[in-house]
Amino acid sequence: MTREDGRGYDALRPVTVETAVQRNPEGSVLYRCGGTTVLVSASVEESAPPWLKEGHGWLTAEYAMHPRANDRRQRREGMKGRVSGRTAEIQRLIGRALRAAVHLDRLGSRQIVVDCDVLDADGGTRTASVTGGFIATAMALHVLRQRGLVPRGILREPVAAISVGLVNDKPMLDLCYVEDRDASVDLNVVGTTGGAFVEVQGTAEGAPVPRPQLDAMLDLALGAMPRLVDVQKEALVEAGVDLGALLGK
Repeated sequence: MTREDGRGYDALRPVTVETAVQRNPEGSVLYRCGGTTVLVSASVEESAPPWLKEGHGWLTAEYAMHPRANDRRQRREGMKGRVSGRTAEIQRLIGRALRAAVHLDRLGSRQIVVDCDVLDADGGTRTASVTGGFIATAMALHVLRQRGLVPRGILREPVAAISVGLVNDKPMLDLCYVEDRDASVDLNVVGTTGGAFVEVQGTAEGAPVPRPQLDAMLDLALGAMPRLVDVQKEALVEAGVDLGALLGK
């Protein structure tokens, strides 16, 4: 079946990636998928949270919506140091997903902070943040490796994320806002090109979901991971990052 934008049910939205779009962060990416655009930076801080054991590193994430990311301006969040429950949830998801890609015990006593700023929102902002966030993180780790601060094999493997849902009882990949709004089930899936799951986040909006439909959605999401990882690899090659060395190959 085809959709409003002419895609098939299992098609990704067009993805483009620009790297090194900011001068100061060790890694930065402008990630576009369809009508969604996210600016992602990865910054290295030469100190780790005090609760970590010596020599162990950390990765955390922050997420924010630009006031005009949607059709109507929204007030900027966090002006008084507080963020909404939705934002906190998304930040934790991004952080967990990207930590799964990194051998934190090889990072040293330092922290990588991944900032995700949504410039235009048309669905899939958190999954775009994860997929673009891996690129920015790999760029930052490449800089650290060039400085002799981290070893080969600092990365486990690439991780990527995509949304999938049931729309009119049909599984659909990479939902835009309208599809996400109308879906009876919406899942955000983080995984690897080898078919392993990092996280599955979602719920039924009404009636319970039969297991076969859930399995079909998960298969659809995992089937997209190799395509997303190919996008990540192409962007890193263009940025001059030796991904093989980061993976210990």
